Amino acid sequence: MKKLPRAFYNRDTITVAKELLGKYLIHLSQGVKKIGKIVEVEAYLGPHDLASHSSKGMTNRTRVMFGPPGFAYVYFIYGMYYCVNVVTEEEGMGSAVLIRAIEPVKNIEGRTQGPGLLCKALQIDKKLNGHDLLSDDFYIADPLTNEPFSIVRKSRIGVAYARHWAKRLLRFYIRGNAFVSKS
Repeated sequence: MKKLPRAFYNRDTITVAKELLGKYLIHLSQGVKKIGKIVEVEAYLGPHDLASHSSKGMTNRTRVMFGPPGFAYVYFIYGMYYCVNVVTEEEGMGSAVLIRAIEPVKNIEGRTQGPGLLCKALQIDKKLNGHDLLSDDFYIADPLTNEPFSIVRKSRIGVAYARHWAKRLLRFYIRGNAFVSKS
């Protein structure tokens, strides 16, 4: 499998979000390579996007989002779950793509339909915040073969507070995939 290059992430966030679908999220943890196919994502478009963490400006929590593309932004929610995002666009933009669901491919146990569940199944936690996705232990790669699929576009989940941004169609998933978190 070929690791995605930095240039893949240094593009328009919506384009990156759609093109992450079907790619493999890989985490080598304690000598075990866990692989999941990305089947659902959400795009967060920077400080002007009221649903994005970066809408509050740069903080200690969001600093990674404003950094260079191709790094992981991992945060803790509801006092119990981690979520993993991929930083996109050029440094200073504050844009990222949340990985919402994966289809297990190799060495994954437990549910993966939702950002917190997939992080638990892949052993992704705060230690991976700011991790370079061009590393050898946590990265995204092209699958060996590309299977055709169609993309469904919907509004993001859990961002009702973001006013008109809550209705924007910035959630993308593979049509008919059983591992999508919600349809």
